[in-house]
Amino acid sequence: MIVAQRKPFPEILSTIRDYEKILTVGCGTCVAVCLAGGAQEVSTLNWELSAARSLRDQPLELGEATVTRQCDHEFLAELDSLVQGYQALLSMACGVGIQFLAERYPDKPVLPAVDTSGMSGNRDVGWYEERCRGCGRCVLASTAGVCPITMCAKGLLNGPCGGTSGQYCETNPDQPCAWHTIYHRLAGQGRLKDILEYQPPQEWRNQVPRTIVQPGYGHELENEGAETA
Repeated sequence: MIVAQRKPFPEILSTIRDYEKILTVGCGTCVAVCLAGGAQEVSTLNWELSAARSLRDQPLELGEATVTRQCDHEFLAELDSLVQGYQALLSMACGVGIQFLAERYPDKPVLPAVDTSGMSGNRDVGWYEERCRGCGRCVLASTAGVCPITMCAKGLLNGPCGGTSGQYCETNPDQPCAWHTIYHRLAGQGRLKDILEYQPPQEWRNQVPRTIVQPGYGHELENEGAETA
């Protein structure tokens, strides 16, 4: 199962600062089980965002929807009639689900509300694609929903490199260049300035065993070594 934790609230608030109509999308499986991104968490986050923006006198129209799995295209279809009414989508799914959501709606900014600790998406029966390394610091908001760590052969957080050939990677003529996709998707959304946002070196927080305690749950477990969201 994929485990995730909600991003710090100030970070989420900063991510949505340019938008007034946002659809918050939850996922009903892994992140719901670990209490990070199910229907209840979607409602709670929307309430917090609405209150924070009201205090700043910045109107915010929020919608909410929770699908069975964001990492399965068949379940995303139920959102087709909803997304066009919003400027951006705020996803509470894992990094795989966020990327599938961004792939289905490439004209909409898809922004992550959680940080992930796992893994692969179901493209078809017996066909799985790795989309997330569970790095613990999701940058998908500034890369148009394309993970540069998994989708770039060199895992570049700041790209592209000098070896890209048009839309393909120098390592394999059949491998799309992740940064080519990032560039054109950002350009199509009018957010090309985001490609200039420098990403510091990754901490690789997934290299050591961690205990994650979600806020409001299991206070007795918050002992030494526990990591709270």
